[in-house]
Amino acid sequence: MSQTAVRERGPAAAHAAEPAPVLRATGLRKRYGNHEAVRGVSFSVRPGEVYGFLGPNGSGKSTTIAMILGLVEPTEGRVELFGLGPERRQEALARVGAIIERPTFYPYLSGFDNLSVLAALRGGIPTRRLHEVLELVGLADAGKKPFGKYSLGMKQRLGIAWTLVHDPELIILDEPTNGLDPAGMMEVRHLILQLSDAGKTVFLSSHLLNEVEQVCDRVAILRRGEVVVEGSVAELTARGHQTLVRVDEPARAEAVLRAIPGVEQVEQRDGALVVRATEVPARELTAALVHAGVGVDEIRPIGNSLESTFLEITGEQGGEVRHG
Repeated sequence: MSQTAVRERGPAAAHAAEPAPVLRATGLRKRYGNHEAVRGVSFSVRPGEVYGFLGPNGSGKSTTIAMILGLVEPTEGRVELFGLGPERRQEALARVGAIIERPTFYPYLSGFDNLSVLAALRGGIPTRRLHEVLELVGLADAGKKPFGKYSLGMKQRLGIAWTLVHDPELIILDEPTNGLDPAGMMEVRHLILQLSDAGKTVFLSSHLLNEVEQVCDRVAILRRGEVVVEGSVAELTARGHQTLVRVDEPARAEAVLRAIPGVEQVEQRDGALVVRATEVPARELTAALVHAGVGVDEIRPIGNSLESTFLEITGEQGGEVRHG
């Protein structure tokens, strides 16, 4: 599935009747002494979408997930799964699969045998289902190989396989590509899209902007324990409209553009000027340059990345949220 196809599902769904959310968090707060790790977080996740929970390390993502899964009790607020509140948490969690950070298995057992051991502890899961999930995550051929010889990407996929054995409706993945090489990231990314295509709802927590941008329908961006914005990837990247300008006198053109009311930022990039001016049309930029005697070779709108949107919204330094 292409990136464009993934990003178009969210906005298209918005025009249909709004379905009941699979997951709803309302006013979640968590205090540890005088420290408030999560401060009034609210969001909802629709059926069948890939929902990105984005933020730098320490922004409250993992604490929020722990509250969703009932591992941590909120100081305030409420979590509903499939419309069921805390009083029916165990019933709701039976429909959820979750993997928190990197999974751990017996290194000397094969992937299949690891799943078999865990299945026995859960009360038994048909062997046929174990083979099905190994096939789904692309480990059918590696199922007989010892876990200790798996690549990082294979280990992560086996962890996801275990979350899928009971066929959950909601899959929660906390930093599933953390520590993986580019090949491992691609493996997990393709699997997330495959799960979405199969009708699963995926809640993806990450600080890797590139990963989120490629697979998610909608995104919530956290900063210091708060949701600062929520929307589709397309909506968020449209916030910072940018225009590429190529001229014969970049230094003088930069001064002219900065003086135009409504121009928020002008920076030089690869021999051209990139202008951020949400409310200023390109024709007004062109007119100002021509009036100043600056020759304009090219002027056109350019796309905005989720990274630049994140930095604009949160003011975080680029090193805190990394590319995948």
